[in-house]
Amino acid sequence: MSVTLDIRLKRANKVYREGETVAGVILLVCKEALQHHGISLSMEGVVNLQLSSKSVGVFEAFYNSVKPIQLISSNIEVAKAGKIPGGKTEIPFEFPLHTKGNKVLYETYHGVFVNIQYTLRCDMKRSLLAKDLSRSCEFIVHCQPQKSKVIPTPVNFTITPDTLQSREKNSLPKFLIRGHLDATNCVISLPLTGEVVVENSDVPIKSIELQLVRVETCGCAEGYARDATEIQNIQIAEGDVCHSLAIPIYMIFPRLFTCPTLETTNFKVEFEVNVVVVLHDDHLITENFPLKLCRL
Repeated sequence: MSVTLDIRLKRANKVYREGETVAGVILLVCKEALQHHGISLSMEGVVNLQLSSKSVGVFEAFYNSVKPIQLISSNIEVAKAGKIPGGKTEIPFEFPLHTKGNKVLYETYHGVFVNIQYTLRCDMKRSLLAKDLSRSCEFIVHCQPQKSKVIPTPVNFTITPDTLQSREKNSLPKFLIRGHLDATNCVISLPLTGEVVVENSDVPIKSIELQLVRVETCGCAEGYARDATEIQNIQIAEGDVCHSLAIPIYMIFPRLFTCPTLETTNFKVEFEVNVVVVLHDDHLITENFPLKLCRL
C-alpha cells in the first residue's frame, strides 16, 4: 500500500531567525486508511567539522574536537498511535527556534570542511511488516542583523611586476594594472563592486577573473588546520582588453555557500577575493583581498 510523507513549511523561502517559530504541516497521502504506531517530528541544528586529508594524522587530538557541535535539538510527538484515513491528511506543527543555555545559532552555511545545517525530520512508526517512514527537510537560519552601520572601506590596488611576491618577477613582462574595490567589509546581501583598469601591458592579456575563496579553519588547543577553497570564479573580461578602460567588478555572494564571517573557539569561516589576470602564455597574476561579510 503506497503512502507518501512530506514536510511543508509555511514560508516559501524557508528562512528563519532565532526567536521565530518554524511552522508548517506534515502531509500524508494514502489511498486507504493506514494504521501507525505514532508520528514524531524532530528539529536539529548541527555544525559538522571535517579535516582535510593533509591534516589527518598531523593532529591526533583533533579527533576529539572534530565531533559534531549540536546547536539545537528538540522533539515533539505529532500524533499518537492510531489510524489515518485514506486521502490527504495535513497535520500542522510549530517549533520555536530557541537555543538552550548560552549556545548561539550560527547562520546556515554549506562549506567543504565546515557545514552548518538545520533540519526537520518526521518519523512515522509502523507495524513490523510495514517499513517505518521518515522524511527530512532543511530550513535556513539567518543570524540576527548587526545594529551598527557598516562604513565601507574602499581599497585601491596597483599591480606591477615589482608588487608581486614571485621569485620570477624579473622574467615577467612589464605591465601596470590599477583598480579599486568599493568595500572589503561587505553586506552579504549586496554585491561586491569596484573596477579594474589595465593601464599598459607588454604582452596580450587573455582573461581577467574574480575568484571568491572560503578560508575554513578547524582546530583545538593543539593546533589548527586552515584550508582555502574556491567558491566561484567569474570572468569579468576576455581577450586583450582596451588599455585605460575601466572594467566593472560585480559579484553577488552566493546563498548557502557564504555566511557572515564567523569566528568561534573550534572553527572559523572567513572569505577572500582574488583579482586574477591571465596573460596570453597562461601566466597568472593574482591580487588577494580579505573580506569581512556581515548581515544588515
